Amino acid sequence: MTDTTLAPVQAPAPAPRIDTSAGRKARRKAALEWVAVHSLAIAAGLFFLLPFVFVFLTAVMSDDQALTRDLWPKTWEWGNFGTVWETPGFLTWWKNTLLYAGLGTLLAICSSLPVAYALAKFRFRGRNLMMMAVIAAMMLPPQVVIVPMYLFWAKQFDLAGTLWPLIIPMGFGNAFTIFLLRQFLLTIPREYTEAAKIDGCGEFRTLIRVVVPMCRPAISAAALFHFFYSWNDYFGPQIYASENPAAWTLSYGLESFKGAHQTDWNLTMAATVLVMAPVIFLFFFAQKAFVEGVTLTGVKG
Repeated sequence: MTDTTLAPVQAPAPAPRIDTSAGRKARRKAALEWVAVHSLAIAAGLFFLLPFVFVFLTAVMSDDQALTRDLWPKTWEWGNFGTVWETPGFLTWWKNTLLYAGLGTLLAICSSLPVAYALAKFRFRGRNLMMMAVIAAMMLPPQVVIVPMYLFWAKQFDLAGTLWPLIIPMGFGNAFTIFLLRQFLLTIPREYTEAAKIDGCGEFRTLIRVVVPMCRPAISAAALFHFFYSWNDYFGPQIYASENPAAWTLSYGLESFKGAHQTDWNLTMAATVLVMAPVIFLFFFAQKAFVEGVTLTGVKG
């Protein structure tokens, strides 16, 4: 007879125990090494970030808690932003600032790009002298020429009390924008422009169809620089628009708001957040083009 007795089934060997403590120690060691390597960057980041955190937290505090020892809001007063936004004149300051920064930036880029292209790609007598004049204009403080310029715009064109004396000159070029764009255009090989001319493109068409698409990073960087400058400009609006509240910008209007609410620090901080927020978001979304443009403009001199 055949033996049909089944052999006993052996139980599977137990899985080896993983030493989780060793894994935690390795992860902790890696984290400590990362902190040690980036300690200076972390300290610098906190140094620049903490003031913004303080301003934001104060902006959402109640009036009784603002600027006390309590650094964290007991109640989140989001209505402070609505109170600031409904302040008479605040929306007008926003519109004026957008007009000044937006239109001024557009005029500066459109007028400076052809000049930068000529200084970078054309060979003519006096080119170096013109470049020295551009650099000298960058070094000239605006306070030196403010008196004759004010008399010119106020007496000859009767534009005192408006922002047009600050916007119109941008249509005649900006020294810093010309310098920045020219430095980038020097990095574009001449073969590209010569090939476009062989295909029948004139200088203007070569600039629009060939050069502009290649120098978008530099144009973005120059536009951001000029937009930030115009958005934060206090000196210009103080000189030309101080006598007309309807022409105030956010930077100048914020000073007036602070004077009217000098004891309401939560409202003052809320107004500051509303003024800073557009610039912060714009830089956050455009920082790649900004960094790339600034980096590439210094390749060749």
